[in-house]
Amino acid sequence: MPEEALWSTFFDAGQALRKLWPQAGGDALELGCGYGTFTFAAARRTDGLITTLDIEPAMVALVRARATELGLPNIQAQVRDFVADGFGIAPGSQSHVMIYNLLHMDEPVRLLRHARHVLRSEGTVSVMHWRSDTPTPRGPPMDIRPSAEMCATWLAQAGFTQIEPVDLGDCCPFHYGLAARTAAEA
Repeated sequence: MPEEALWSTFFDAGQALRKLWPQAGGDALELGCGYGTFTFAAARRTDGLITTLDIEPAMVALVRARATELGLPNIQAQVRDFVADGFGIAPGSQSHVMIYNLLHMDEPVRLLRHARHVLRSEGTVSVMHWRSDTPTPRGPPMDIRPSAEMCATWLAQAGFTQIEPVDLGDCCPFHYGLAARTAAEA
């Protein structure tokens, strides 16, 4: 992660979440909190609990402290290697899952299936990643960045429906976004 001051210049998290999670409400899960850029914006959009998981204890401690400073009691930050150990979240308990800047990892479909598993019926997932069609000031190497089309394919393979691109050009110009739903129960 770059310094926080630089990192914050890449995103308008509030505007991005208005686009990626327009019908905010209920509990949500964020995979990887970093500095809390999206954690705090999400917590302001819902009265539900925002659970955020990160492998870095220092990032989790920072988010916990800032949540207290900002008066956001609906944030639960946990140290967890969710790739190795799973999410530790009850099945069907979340209304939304945020997966930002992660799908260049090994086994992205497996991660997306875990996300679908914790979502309630007709829950939503939002995906954001560094653009793969043009150089950006940060992000993983270009040769491992997935395209939006590849992420959409992975979402479909994981069982998501209504997969839609989300234009983030005015709030996160170095990123693309996708939103998808779980299928309604029959």
